Amino acid sequence: MSRASGSGGAAGAGATAAGVDGTDPIAAHVAELAAVLQGAEREKTRMLAELREGLLDAAAELAPGGEPDREAALEAVRQFGGVAELAPDFQRELTLVQARHTSRRILLLAPLLLPCWYLLAAAGPTAHRLPYAAQVLLAHLGGTAAATALAAAVFLGATGRLARRLSTPDRLPVMVAWTGTTAAVALALSAFTFAAASLLTSRWPLCALAGAVAIAFHARIAASARACRQCARPAVAA
Repeated sequence: MSRASGSGGAAGAGATAAGVDGTDPIAAHVAELAAVLQGAEREKTRMLAELREGLLDAAAELAPGGEPDREAALEAVRQFGGVAELAPDFQRELTLVQARHTSRRILLLAPLLLPCWYLLAAAGPTAHRLPYAAQVLLAHLGGTAAATALAAAVFLGATGRLARRLSTPDRLPVMVAWTGTTAAVALALSAFTFAAASLLTSRWPLCALAGAVAIAFHARIAASARACRQCARPAVAA
């Protein structure tokens, strides 16, 4: 994707490539591409920086004497391809990065609902435990959270080293997003159940704490799933 060069040389080349009107074809091209991409800012910035360095190197090779001018910069942009050509591949990579981030968040946070449920359902005298209906509901929600964590582990495997040998299905990031949404809903319902149960048991401080943990995990997974879905839309459309 890139043909790396030193940062000092890149800065000098960029200044030389700018036209008399002050516009830089390479900077304009990178900015146009950045405007259509969806994804994590750090990864997006890294990818665009590599593209810019590659364009500057190409312009330097095309220019007489190695000092890129506007015409060399325009030719480098033409050779690398327009935004419509580059965006699908860039977006696909950004989407996979976000899918892996979402999968890791599900895998790490969703299973933590299980010890909360077990602590409140099994610990202490019978009179202090959660009502039976709340125990049953939390058991089902805990099972749902565990299932989403297992699915997230599969997604991580499918988008990791295995993805270098096999093509990753286009719909996989969408599946990751919906799995994250499922986990987030399970956590939100768990938080509501803990809050309601705190009114019916003497162990209400633990219920309140478990509910706060569940809602915090819900917020983190839901935000990541939403970002994954936003990334996947352009990738699927492409």
